[in-house]
Amino acid sequence: MSRADRVFLENCRDIIENGFSDEGLPVRPRWEDGTPAHTVKKFGIVNRYDLREEFPILTVRRTAFRSCIDELLWIWQKKSNNVHDLHSHIWDSWADETGSIGKAYGYQLGIKHPYPEGEFDQVDRVLYDLEHNPSSRRILTNLYNFADLSEMHLYPCAYSMTFNVSGDTLNGILNQRSQDMLTANNWNVVQYAILLIMFAQVSGLKAGELVHVIADAHLYDRHIPIVKEIMEREPLPAPKLTVDPSVKNFYDFTVDSFRLEGYEFHPLDKKIPVAV
Repeated sequence: MSRADRVFLENCRDIIENGFSDEGLPVRPRWEDGTPAHTVKKFGIVNRYDLREEFPILTVRRTAFRSCIDELLWIWQKKSNNVHDLHSHIWDSWADETGSIGKAYGYQLGIKHPYPEGEFDQVDRVLYDLEHNPSSRRILTNLYNFADLSEMHLYPCAYSMTFNVSGDTLNGILNQRSQDMLTANNWNVVQYAILLIMFAQVSGLKAGELVHVIADAHLYDRHIPIVKEIMEREPLPAPKLTVDPSVKNFYDFTVDSFRLEGYEFHPLDKKIPVAV
C-alpha cells in the first residue's frame, strides 16, 4: 500500500467523522450555479512523507503527474503569473483578460531582494544558501506578501517552504493555509516532493522528509460522496520515481526530467466540481 494513500484516506476519514461543518454560515466560495460551497474541516493537520522510502502519489485515484510538475515549474522556474505560460487550464478561473493572476505565486518568487552577497530572488537565494550556507536555519520562501495581497487574484494557499539540511539530506516543510483535500491535496504533495528532489539534486544532497502542515484541511459538501467512494478502494503499491541524473542546474529541469515507473491507479469516472 502506498503511504500517500494511507495518509490521504486517514485525513479524509477524520474530517468526515470529526470535522467542523460551516453549513449555515456565510462563506466566500461558490459553485458554478451560484450555490454557496460549504465544507467540513479539520484544523492543523500535519503529514510526513519520507521520500527515501517511496514517492508519495495516490493510487486510489489518479494524480496528473505531468500537469503537477508543469504548474510547479511555471511557479518556481518561470516565476510566472500568467496562464499563457502554463500548459493546463487550472488557473483560468482566476486569470484576467490578459492571462494574469495578479501579483501572486511566481510573481512573488521572482522579486529580487538585496543581500550582502548581492541581489537574489527567493528561488536563487535558496539555491545560494544550499550551496554556501547549508547549515543555515534561515533557508525559506514566503509567497504571502501582505503589501501585494490586494493585487492577487487568489491569496496563496501553499505559501511557504522551509528547507533544512541534516548532513547530506535535505528536508522541507510546506505550510498551507487552506487545502481542498479532494482536488488539491496530493497535487501539492507531489509538487513539493518534486521541488525538494530538484533542490537536493542540484545541491549535491539527498531528498529526505517532506512535512506538510495544513491549517484548514477541508472537504467540500459536493465532494463528500466522491470521497466516500474512494475510501472504499484498496490502495495499490507506490510507483518508482526516476529523475534524469544529468541535470545539475535547477533551471534545466523539464517535465520530461521525471518519470514514474509502474504507476497504477483506480480510475475515477466522476467529474469533480471546483468551487471558486
